[in-house]
Amino acid sequence: MTSRFIVMEVRPAGVAATKAAREGAGGRAGWDGVLPAETLIAQWPPHQDEPTDYWLTSFPSGTALRHLVRMAKIRWRIEHDYRELKHGLGLDHFEGRTWRGWHHHVALVAAAHAFLTLRRLDPKVQAPA
Repeated sequence: MTSRFIVMEVRPAGVAATKAAREGAGGRAGWDGVLPAETLIAQWPPHQDEPTDYWLTSFPSGTALRHLVRMAKIRWRIEHDYRELKHGLGLDHFEGRTWRGWHHHVALVAAAHAFLTLRRLDPKVQAPA
């Protein structure tokens, strides 16, 4: 998967941004009226006429593009892990009625997921030929 990305500094406007900036400055009297700058990341695939996805981040402006894109796209990894927890490890198979039973079930599923993740990331483990 490849794409082009654009990174630029923006000052988001709106009620929520103004309220947050005012509160961060200690109230209306302490605020100078300037909204804080944030970093905008836009994904612009080569075959599209305009960007298709946008992310706002508070990372410093000098952050490497590779790191910004990785953080913006980390959602895919989270969704993949959740799908693996549900379908592969049985997170959604609990049918008990007690908090203790549910807690034990989730703890075992989380332990199994951690084990599989460590196996996947271990450089010594070779895939069967």
